[in-house]
Amino acid sequence: MSDPPFDLRQMIEKAQQLGGAVQRVQEQLRHRSVDVTVGGGMVEATFNGQQELVGLRIDPQAVDPRDVEMLQDLVRAAVNQGLARAREMAQKELEKTAGLPLSGILGGLGGPSR
Repeated sequence: MSDPPFDLRQMIEKAQQLGGAVQRVQEQLRHRSVDVTVGGGMVEATFNGQQELVGLRIDPQAVDPRDVEMLQDLVRAAVNQGLARAREMAQKELEKTAGLPLSGILGGLGGPSR
């Protein structure tokens, strides 16, 4: 028994449909967000699903001119945690849409447009 003929047109149509679905999910992710809090609430950050920092709140008590390094560490921790959570959210949404595991091939997918 031979394999059915390869239908390039059908494959291209499916790829285009998937591309359109991924674009819709990326647009929806722009309006979804994740929040992170570090340092017992001293720094709070909000990221959208496109991994953009859209909000940052620093408790005035965290601003100590004698210990700027602590504030820098808190902001860095909030940014790193927020980016990781935004990436996870985007990956899950894109995997649901594509029906495929996309980890490792996501690259810049879901990241900020430039």
